[in-house]
Formats: sequence, structure tokens, C-alpha cells
Amino acid sequence: MATRTARVDEIPFRIHPRVFAALGADLVTNDVVAVIELVKNAYDAFASRVDVRFGTYKSGKRFLDILDDGSGMDRRTLEDAWCVVATPYRQQHPTTKRGQRVRRVAGEKGLGRLSAARLGKKLEMLTKAAGEPCWQVDVDWTSLSLKESLDTCSAKLQRFKGESPFGPTGTRVRVQDLTSEWDSEQIADLQENLARLVSPFRKINDFAIHISAADSGVDALSAEITSPRFLNSPPYAIRGEVTKGGVVRGQYEHRPIGRGRRRTAPVTLTWSDVREGSEIGRKLAEIGPACGPFSFELRAWDIGTDDTQEISNRFEIAKGNVRKAIRAHKGISVYRDGILVLPKSEDSRDWLGLDLRRVSRVGTRLSTSQIVGYVSITALSNGAIEDTSDREGLVSSPPVQAFQEILKSLVSKLELERDIDRMKPGDEVQLKALLDGISGSELLDQVNELADDGEASPEAVRRVEAFNAKLESAREALKKRFVFYSRLATVGTIAQMLVHEIRNRTTSVARFLRTSRDKYATAAGAEFEKQLSLAESSVSALERLADTFAPLASRSFRRGRRDAILEQSIARCLSLVETDLRSIKADVHPLPATATPAAIDPGELDTVILNLLLNAVYWIPKSSRPPRLDVTLRKVSDGKRARVSVSDSGPGVSEEDADRIFLPGVTRRPGGIGMGLTVASEIVSEHGGQLSLVQPGKLGGATFTFDVPVKS
Repeated sequence: MATRTARVDEIPFRIHPRVFAALGADLVTNDVVAVIELVKNAYDAFASRVDVRFGTYKSGKRFLDILDDGSGMDRRTLEDAWCVVATPYRQQHPTTKRGQRVRRVAGEKGLGRLSAARLGKKLEMLTKAAGEPCWQVDVDWTSLSLKESLDTCSAKLQRFKGESPFGPTGTRVRVQDLTSEWDSEQIADLQENLARLVSPFRKINDFAIHISAADSGVDALSAEITSPRFLNSPPYAIRGEVTKGGVVRGQYEHRPIGRGRRRTAPVTLTWSDVREGSEIGRKLAEIGPACGPFSFELRAWDIGTDDTQEISNRFEIAKGNVRKAIRAHKGISVYRDGILVLPKSEDSRDWLGLDLRRVSRVGTRLSTSQIVGYVSITALSNGAIEDTSDREGLVSSPPVQAFQEILKSLVSKLELERDIDRMKPGDEVQLKALLDGISGSELLDQVNELADDGEASPEAVRRVEAFNAKLESAREALKKRFVFYSRLATVGTIAQMLVHEIRNRTTSVARFLRTSRDKYATAAGAEFEKQLSLAESSVSALERLADTFAPLASRSFRRGRRDAILEQSIARCLSLVETDLRSIKADVHPLPATATPAAIDPGELDTVILNLLLNAVYWIPKSSRPPRLDVTLRKVSDGKRARVSVSDSGPGVSEEDADRIFLPGVTRRPGGIGMGLTVASEIVSEHGGQLSLVQPGKLGGATFTFDVPVKS
């Protein structure tokens, strides 16, 4: 019996006319973004002016006009491009020309029509190209959505018989039967977002945006879209270029709003710096800086009550409008060929996750609401940076990850420099001295003296007021200091966990190594014996490390219970950074074969030494000098104390930073929290010594010294 071949039918794909309404709602995230997309179409048409107008018919129905003096469209463009769903027209024509001028187009995904469909139920468009009649296009989106197929859908096209609302060329898009009320608050939101549309990197003097509304309960408005003047004079800014290889070259500038010292500082970051400061550093090492070169400028403000009042007085702007203006432009905005790519809506302003980073990390971090940032990319140089279809983010990819991490490093650098300029006299006071300054004994003695001398009570009040001011100052300083020390509150818990984990792992590994030596070492040969010895040495090092820091993890930790041998601590810490020293090919000065007992806990001593070594390892490769590290030891104060010096051949410490590096939060390392030298100096101080920076350094870079008591 013959088998019958199964019949195969072809079923054509069809697109329902509801696609306009559905995609308009999904791809265009809100009405403000929809208007921006229509304004961008005007820019693409090489308009020099675009007017956004809210009006009302005699019937009381409102409409929205987007009117421009651009190049307009002829009938062929209307038929072959505007009326074609998902047309590749913009991809095939990425630039527009008008005379000798060229613009890179901002829109290429047909969001203009979808935006119009979102904004209202009907569209009336007038458009005129050079040498062409003025055409009128009418679309009823509601009627289209009731059709069964796109094949039966059409836009009505006719020659416009009235007087053209623009000059020789241009386009007017009128959206009717608006789906939103467009009250004063929403129009103000639109006004603020339109001010962000054109990049401040480019002086585009031939494109202006105007907005007007004067009816239906909306406050009268007719103005050119501009940004507040004070946004161009930030107190903190960092600007520059990023090369194709991920090298940042720029400059930081501090310009106080009122009186104060101005300061500038060069900014240089390598791709390795970015990787080191990133939580995904290992992944970045694999993908490389593939995002392409770009320009940047990050501006930042302090927004406390006194700060906003200062801005208000300086720039003659209502105090309530200061934060509002910063909030309107907040976040880091990306511009491609001069036009905004993202963020478009309020929901995507923090697309870098700066606010979450600020909460999760200790230190003086900037929130999105304090930063107005601009990043300039081009389609030609940054082709791998693509925005998502809804224009609310970037398509996730290795180049985009590199791009984001570079920007995060720049924000960290801005924060570090800002912290330096925000430091005030007295911030460097030791924690112990702060506590000494708030004793009430002195005040009590003074008031008793006044009573004995028969002084009037107003004088006693003045003394109390002065003391209260001193208390307030100390309270603020303590609050600032404990912000940093809150991070250290978890150190004991972390140390407990690490010591526990190290001991658990080393116990099982050591057991395995002993078994391997007993059963296989004799027969396996010299290479096996060599590797086995290295493994045993590593396990021993881990066990010693756990033993050293175990007391610090205990709640019963008390100073004075253990002593340290300085040479052993130095050797132990050098072994911990041995791999890093080899990678930078650093020449390390040998230690003397001595044993100097010191009256300091080994864990605390290792903390100090390791901080200094880690700093040296980081900075040595930043200099062109031959890589060298010297750790020396000598007795001082008639042999009662020992002084340790750590010298490196790095770039050294600038005079400007020399007085600040021991303050909490001050660091030049991307991703650092600026607590290493602070903690180290206070450990040394608790043992009657001092951690100091020696200028100039012994090897041309930095030299740090500290002294501890010798155990008698």
C-alpha cells in the first residue's frame, strides 16, 4: 500500500493594525519620552528651531503641535519611508545634509510614529520639502486598530490647501484627542527633560527648542528651553577623554560657590586601575576596554541646606528651585553624536546603580541626585554601545560593561577629590583627642569660679553657650569619623569567619598532604616532592596567618597579652604580597637576621605593615623608576623603641596630599575607602608611637615610618 505524502500549506505572517498602539505603549515608556522622540525627528530633519505647543480648539478639545523648520518630506519619502512599518530608511541614511552642514540622525527605529500613536488618537501632519507642495497626512489610530490587517490600513494623503504654518520647508505634527491631561506638573517635567536633549559638549547654535502652553488650567508658558545658569558652574567637576585602550586623561577642578580656595588636579587612570577598582575585575581582564573612545564631564554639588542657600544667593535663583534643577538633570546622561541616548525617563536615571552603590559602601559617596554628568559617544567610534529598543537602557554586552565600569571609576575619582576639598581644619584630630574635648569637668570648674567671684549669671550662660558650641563641633566630628568606623564594626565578624574557614580547609588539606607523602613521595620522584613541599609550605603559611589574626576575631581581645617579633611580622607580610611583588618585578631589600621583640600584638603589627606594603605594591608600577621596595628596621630612643621604614620607588605623595593622607576617607586608589592609613596610624598611636610620611622618600617615591615599643 503506497504511503501518502502529508500536505504542507504555507500560512502567511500578518501584523495586526493594533501594532501601533501596542508598540507605542510598550516601546515608548511615557508621554514625555514620546514628545522627546518627536522633537528628535525635527533635529534629524535639520531643523534650526522646533516649537512644542499645547493648544485648545473652540470645542474645548486640546491638541499638541510639534512644529519645525526642517527639510520636510516629499511624497515619495512619505510613501516609501514614513508609511513603511520598521523601515530601514534611517539605517541606510545615517546622516542628513542641508547645504554644507551634516548631522548624524538620532532616530532610527521608527519611534516617532509610535510616539504619536501613544500621545493621542488622531494625527494630522503637514510637511513640505524644498520645491514640493505642502502635504497633509491624516491618521486615525483608533480606526486603524479596528481593521483586520495592515493590508487594509492607510493614511489619508492630500495637498494642503491652506497657508503653510512654517516657511519654505518644515513639518508640523499635530496630535489630537490627547490621551493625557498634560497639567502644569507634567508640562514642567517635559520642559526639564527637553533641556537635557542636546549635549553640552557640542555648541549647537542652530537648534533651539521652544515650548508654549496658555490654556485649560495650565499656567501661561512661552519660553526657550534652557538650563539654569548655575548648572554650568559646579563646585566639583571632572572632565576629560577616555582612549580606545581605556586610559583616562582629564582634570579635576574645585570651584567653591562662595569664597574658598580653588584647586585643580590631573586625573589619570589606566585600564588596570579600572579593573582593580571594579567588583567584576576578573571579567574585565577577559573582555578588555572594548567600548571605544569617548569624552566625559561629571559635575557634582553639595545639596545641604546651607549649600543650596549659597547657590541661591550667588546665582539669584529661588532656593527651592536649586535642588529641583539638579534633580531635573540628575544622573549621567549619554549623548550619541550630540543627541541624548539615555536616560530618557525618571526610572532610568540611575542606570549605573550609583544610589545602590552609595548605600552598600562606606564612605562619602555621591548619589544620583547630586551628579549631572555628560558622556559623549559617536556611532562611528562606539558602535558596540547600543541602546535598547525602548531607549531606556543599553544592550548588555562586554563593551557596555567596560563602558559602565570606566564611568564608575570616574565617579569614584570625583568622590575622592571632592572629599579632599571638603575636609576642614580639625578633621585630622585623633579620635582620642576628640573625646578629650568634650569633658564637662572644665566647664564645671569655670562656673564654680564665677560663683565664688560673685560674677553675674549672664557670664555663666556665655560660658555654657561656648561649651555647647564645642560639644556640637565635637559631635559633628565624631559623627563624621564613625561613618567610616561603622565599616570596621564588622571586621571582627569577618575575621571570625575567615579564621574558621581557613582552619577548616587547612586541616583537611594537611591531612591529604600527609597521606600523599606517606604513600607516594618515595616512588613519585623529585618533581612530586617539590610540589608537595610547596603545598605544605602554603598550608603552613595559611595556618600562621589564622593564628596571627585569630585573637583580633575574639570578643575578649585585649592588648598586651601577646608580643611580636618585628622581623617575623615583616617577613610574614612580605610573603603575603610575594606574588604581587614578583608580578611587578620589584627588587626587595633583604631583612637583617635579627629578632627584635616588640610590645604589640602580632595581629595589630601585621595590620600596620600589610597596609604599607599594599600601598607600595599598588604605587610602584605607576612610576617609571626601577621597581624597588625597602623595609628597614632600627632601634631608637636609647633602644626603648624600634622604628620600621617602608620605602618604595613609586610616584610619591604630592605636597597637597601629604597633610591629608592619614584622614579617614582620603585615598587616591580607585575603589578604595581611605581607611588603611587611618587605622594603621591609630594602632601605632595606641602604642605611644607615630606613623609618619617622610618627604622626600628614600627611593624617590613614598617612605612611611612608624615606631613601636621594644619588649624589655
